[in-house]
Amino acid sequence: MKAPGAGVPEPRLYTRRELLTRVAGTAAAAAGAVGLGLALVDREPSAAPAPVRMKDHRVERPAGAVGMAIARGKDPAANVRLAIEAMGGMGAFVKRGERVVVKPNAGWNRLPEQAANTDPEVVAEVVRLALAAGAAQVWVTDNPVNSADRCFARSGIGEAARRAGAALVMPGARDFRLVEAGGETLRLAEVLWPLLEADRVINVPVVKQHGLSRATLAMKNWYGVLGGHRARLHQDIHRSVVDLAAMVRPTLTVMDATRVLLANGPSGGSLDDVKRLDTVAVSTDEVALDAFGASLLGIAPAEVGSIALGEKAALGRADWRSLKLQELGT
Repeated sequence: MKAPGAGVPEPRLYTRRELLTRVAGTAAAAAGAVGLGLALVDREPSAAPAPVRMKDHRVERPAGAVGMAIARGKDPAANVRLAIEAMGGMGAFVKRGERVVVKPNAGWNRLPEQAANTDPEVVAEVVRLALAAGAAQVWVTDNPVNSADRCFARSGIGEAARRAGAALVMPGARDFRLVEAGGETLRLAEVLWPLLEADRVINVPVVKQHGLSRATLAMKNWYGVLGGHRARLHQDIHRSVVDLAAMVRPTLTVMDATRVLLANGPSGGSLDDVKRLDTVAVSTDEVALDAFGASLLGIAPAEVGSIALGEKAALGRADWRSLKLQELGT
């Protein structure tokens, strides 16, 4: 595997504690900095770690291409294959020799049946398809809320990813790079290094209810690439979600609705809150996918602030039915 940090501008590395101690609290407040509190650092600019910019991971789509594919059936991996094939196949998004990040939601120490994390079979199939398309390297990574070791193990994502041929990148203090996010609430951010080295990024979120943002869907899944005190982003959660989506600009999103968490999200726990839908939706439009995902939860897209803000920021369209749509399976 290529050494972490090779091939990208390399800032000095800091632990989360070191970064936070360098935050200029009063200066950041004067500048209106929100989010991670990393808009300014408590040193001269020449001495600050140089932030890098994340590349745009999108690919150009041919005229008339399917805009969203929805597959339904009892086999999660088959749903992934059907939906991606309807979008033109993984080869339309990943070319031979490219390095790919697959970003599931692995945030919680829960079993797959509890629907707090992405279904491991969905993650594994995305990895297999990327490798079959010729990817030189596939990294699966997330920065969970609970213990990373326990989350990746209990969710089944870690073992599924490894068996499919991916390298699992577990978050450690030296696995983050300082990135110029350029958002309204998020100026600078600590981001997991594979996001900077990858040629392509595939978002693989799960559909679930969230007590603060109403729903955790595609755009909010990018919280999991951040280090630092990301709970600070909750001060303006919908704007922060859009800032993150604009920062990453993923290649493709594979939304897992095999099981959806209808209540007590984002961590859940009770099987009474879970509904099995056996659905996978794929698109390059995260706003449209979030609107579709909200509908699965019985939530109007207008009730999820990040959807309207994402559309206003030209990240996609809330009217997912206006895309060229293909539905497959039962």
